[in-house]
Amino acid sequence: MAFKIIASQCTQCGACEFECPSGAIKFKGEIYVIDPKKCTECEGTFETQQCASVCPVSKTCVPA
Repeated sequence: MAFKIIASQCTQCGACEFECPSGAIKFKGEIYVIDPKKCTECEGTFETQQCASVCPVSKTCVPA
């Protein structure tokens, strides 16, 4: 399962894009999106999902 970004809550700060170890997060149009084909949920790399841990808005990066 991949993570997703709740667009209505996203502040477009970009923190998640730079923290994603699999390069799954990109800015498209006016929002950040997570490519579910690339998202590994940080398994094998980190104990917690980096997008969710660096996001300044709680529950914006969530399981899809």
